[in-house]
Amino acid sequence: MDPKTAVLQYQYGEKAKSELIRASKLIAALTGFSDAEKAGGKKMLLLMLEEVRADLEFAHKSTGHASFRKAIETLSSVIAMVEGGHYDEAVPAVAGAVSAATTAAQEAWEALSSHGLL
Repeated sequence: MDPKTAVLQYQYGEKAKSELIRASKLIAALTGFSDAEKAGGKKMLLLMLEEVRADLEFAHKSTGHASFRKAIETLSSVIAMVEGGHYDEAVPAVAGAVSAATTAAQEAWEALSSHGLL
């Protein structure tokens, strides 16, 4: 992997991890909302999840790394779970997307190290 791609992939991977961890916390928080609060909270959460998915799609298009595609597919499943109100299932499912983003970041880190940039 060339250094430029490695830098981009590392950056996108770390950003995705942060966003996905935040998403997981928000999904978990939604379970404690009152029924009156849940509808609005769910709408906002879905908007946020769609933005995270768009960022992952950009990362995949920019780097071509398959782990970003896996994260997109996993997040799409999570979005469907949230839409269906299956919050307790969605929280652990986010971990799969975090794992995929971590893989992309780790591989980029190793490439940067091999180029003597870290």
